[in-house]
Amino acid sequence: MPAYRYEALDAQGRTVKDLIEADSERGARQQLRARQLVPMAVSIVAAAADESRTRNAFTRRVFSPATRTVWTRQLAGLLVSGLPLERALTALMDESEDRRQRELLALLRSEVNAGAPFAQALSRAPREFDEVYRAVVAAGEQTGALGQVLESLADDLEAQQALKAKLLAATLYPAIVSLLSVVIVVFLVTYVVPQVASVFTGSKRALPGLTVMMLAISDFIRHHGWLLLLALLGAALGAHLALKVPALALRADAAWLKLPLVGRLARGYNSARFAGTLAMLAGAGVPILKALQAAAETLSNRAMKDDALQALVQVREGAPLASALADKRRFPGLLAMFARLGEQTGNLPLMLQRAATQLGGEVQRRAMALATILEPLLIVGMGGMVMLIVLAVLLPIIQLNTWVR
Repeated sequence: MPAYRYEALDAQGRTVKDLIEADSERGARQQLRARQLVPMAVSIVAAAADESRTRNAFTRRVFSPATRTVWTRQLAGLLVSGLPLERALTALMDESEDRRQRELLALLRSEVNAGAPFAQALSRAPREFDEVYRAVVAAGEQTGALGQVLESLADDLEAQQALKAKLLAATLYPAIVSLLSVVIVVFLVTYVVPQVASVFTGSKRALPGLTVMMLAISDFIRHHGWLLLLALLGAALGAHLALKVPALALRADAAWLKLPLVGRLARGYNSARFAGTLAMLAGAGVPILKALQAAAETLSNRAMKDDALQALVQVREGAPLASALADKRRFPGLLAMFARLGEQTGNLPLMLQRAATQLGGEVQRRAMALATILEPLLIVGMGGMVMLIVLAVLLPIIQLNTWVR
């Protein structure tokens, strides 16, 4: 039975907004009148879900990554406790305080009530539930262990978020220091240096070379800084448009992996995510070819994604997974080694999960080490720039004292 979103007036003239299930829009209006409500607007929730497919990237999603993880964990707990899927969705819908979440859950419940598999119901909202999520749910339904599979899925989502949080924490402080450094230097150069140096520009004495250079830089930024800003914005826009071209994007991502420090971090992060997703899908019973296809889609680096798809072709032709991964140099040798051990012992999901854990830990250690190195370097660099600006201001004062003597 489909769900409808309605807006109605009660006996006191107050506006009431909620959801209702009915066979048709006319049936929904009849139910509202039976409740002593005057329907003002009634629309099917499924139509709103279909419209979400065409929403742009700036539209806020119904589930944030953290909220989706919590929701998955709650649904898994209800199913493991023996509650039917329809009743579990109803309980979560009743507990939700967000209108958009209630509408989405009402849509999912109506699809399940109509006899559709849960994975098929989730496909009505592809922005909220990606291909990997739906593949895991489909495997859980086929094996009859949906609750346990959802618990594993929630564990994997939490691990991914923890890794992202560690990387963000490692890069946040250097980013803040860099931004503040730029703001402070621009302020000193465009305001402080001209104010102080203007006192000495009227004298007939030649100013020190450092002061002259700072004044020239200050004059350029104050009068032509907007051109520099437009050039930077144009370069950023051009790079963004260039990365829309698949061939250029592939080359750029391949070059990014070759960088000394960030390249190894990118390789480790993508490899950990690939191994974790593949382990979860294989453990849930998803066929290896479909699992490889879904895991490849999670890779943010296009060059590594291309390697994963090539490995998929080799596995389809009969090659072992370990050999296919070993041929791709962008993936760490550790991943191929654990895949080989998994194939030899018949416990591939466990070995891949261990590889994901080890790779994720290595990424965290490298990120923290890089942040530890960058922090003092940024502070020293900022101090050096401020020292040059201060010297440019102090040198004329020292020179003036020499003249007086």
